Amino acid sequence: MKDGFIRVAAATPEIQVADCRYNREQIEKMMEEAWNQEAGMVVFPELCLTGYTCGDLFLQELLLKKCVEELGVLLKASEGKDMLTVVGMPLEVNGKLYNTAVVFKDGNILGVVPKTFIPNYSEFYGARHFERGPKKPVRIHLAGQETWFGTQLLFQCTSVPGLVVGGEICEDLWAPNPPSISHALAGATVMFNVSASDEITGKDAYRKELVNSQSARLICGYIYAGAGEGESTTDLVFPGHNLICENGTCLAESKRFETGIVYGDLDLGRLNSERRRMTTFIQNEDRDYVWVPFELEMKDIELRRFIDPNPFVPSGEQDRQKRCEEILSIQAMGLKKRLAHTHCQTAVVGISGGLDSTLALLVTVRAFDMLGLDRKQIMAVTMPCFGTTDRTYNNACQLVNELGAKLMEVNIREAVSLHFRDIGQDMDNHDVTFENGQARERTQVLMDLANQRGGMVIGTGDLSELALGWATYNGDHMSMYGVNASVPKTLVRHLVRYYADTCESENLREVLLDILDTPVSPELIPPKEGEISQKTEDLVGPYELHDFFLYHMMRFACPPAKIYRLAKMAFKGRYEDEVILKWLKNFYHRFFIQQFKRSCVPDGPKVGSVALSPRGDWRMPSDASARIWKEELEAIGDGVCGSK
Repeated sequence: MKDGFIRVAAATPEIQVADCRYNREQIEKMMEEAWNQEAGMVVFPELCLTGYTCGDLFLQELLLKKCVEELGVLLKASEGKDMLTVVGMPLEVNGKLYNTAVVFKDGNILGVVPKTFIPNYSEFYGARHFERGPKKPVRIHLAGQETWFGTQLLFQCTSVPGLVVGGEICEDLWAPNPPSISHALAGATVMFNVSASDEITGKDAYRKELVNSQSARLICGYIYAGAGEGESTTDLVFPGHNLICENGTCLAESKRFETGIVYGDLDLGRLNSERRRMTTFIQNEDRDYVWVPFELEMKDIELRRFIDPNPFVPSGEQDRQKRCEEILSIQAMGLKKRLAHTHCQTAVVGISGGLDSTLALLVTVRAFDMLGLDRKQIMAVTMPCFGTTDRTYNNACQLVNELGAKLMEVNIREAVSLHFRDIGQDMDNHDVTFENGQARERTQVLMDLANQRGGMVIGTGDLSELALGWATYNGDHMSMYGVNASVPKTLVRHLVRYYADTCESENLREVLLDILDTPVSPELIPPKEGEISQKTEDLVGPYELHDFFLYHMMRFACPPAKIYRLAKMAFKGRYEDEVILKWLKNFYHRFFIQQFKRSCVPDGPKVGSVALSPRGDWRMPSDASARIWKEELEAIGDGVCGSK
């Protein structure tokens, strides 16, 4: 349960219809298995203590009596197990029969949730036996205990922040107004559904979509346990389809027509972060709800959850190509509108032979094609200076020529040298002034060329550089429209690769592939033996790490300790723990002290869920203190050193 994670399970036991003892034995075995797998919660199917297909046997007093007796055995079996258990069973209350889910832990019944919507159509005839459950909870006696009975029950874990459980039963989810909506708005973050959905052709896909979309709509974890083998097949077959979903992502799914358990590690911190962020998720204070407290031990489980090392980049090739095409279109559409609005028919792009300027030029070409403008109106300017290598220079020139834009060269060596003499800068002192003087001179050249031609300077800086402040203030930091402003560095590479793979020119493809193979560098320090001497990732750290940090900090507001834990999992075998921690500290340091650069960045289109525009997604004072984040990082460092 550490860092907001909880392992949950959905279980389908093999049953025998109307044999409560046999069914209890199978449930008990699965409870033990789930407990051994460190599950904090396990959910069983609808009416699994008796079987869903008992028909008129549900009206038999003996069956109901035996069911309660076997529940008592399960309660005894749960003693000493730090695990919430949910089991479906029929229950008579005040002379009426209800289809219920009994929630218990460590021998104690926390509450009984009855089914709200009783289907009585097609193959279903639930209303023949069962009553609709009451909303407002009342006190009842069950298996020698007094407990709550009603649909408006929430089970709150007092030891795990953010864990509030609500439940519904099968058809409830299919109804137009599922109880889970009310539960979520009242505060539930995890839903269970004890179900007995029979199988017909195509229903599995619909069922999965329904559960997954409900978890997304309610920003919750959703545990769906379905009845399976052993139910009567007189007219129906039950697939034992189990699902565990979280905010629109399916974490685990069982194979149909098999008994067993599936597990999923829910991220409660992520769910609560999303709810805080979304101001349209308005929670209601419903006074009819009863909150039942329980506790779970704060265990540090070894996560089985997949942690994507490249969260900005889809893993599948087809999805990645679709995403790349979509992003290029968004970038180009943004620039198209700005060009059309300003009646600007000339664009000026500084082209270095690196990835960012390459992407900016590709986007500009696409925007010009959309507007029906001549690509020759795109002025691509290469500005060689002290750090420029033949490789990047030649790639820049060849790229412009292959795209049909106008190439202009402005060698800035003399201008920068004169400027350095004016301010007394030693040419052999390759400090920040030496670097930034070149970057600002390049920006001045671009701005003045744009003024001469009534054009617009297209920015090349990306999201990762904005996050780290890896840009010269009023140098490459500034433009008239920044097309890459919300594209992280790890995604820039894939966008350029996509363009290379889909362009029709073999020559263009070759130059793009060589640009992709070139080390990332601002080329502001003289080369050594003709090779790039200043490699960005040697100075600020690997961009794949920084993009990972940025995603989890911005998208889900994860604290440093959690990001560190996730990064160790995602990059296991690629980076040592000390290396990850080193660059995580560097990330937070730079992110806070460089906010002043983000406070005045140019306009640019948002393309993904993470962006740093001061007019949109990120409002932060430039003088905010990073103290509490740094203290947590230092505590992590002490732990890493102490573990050796």
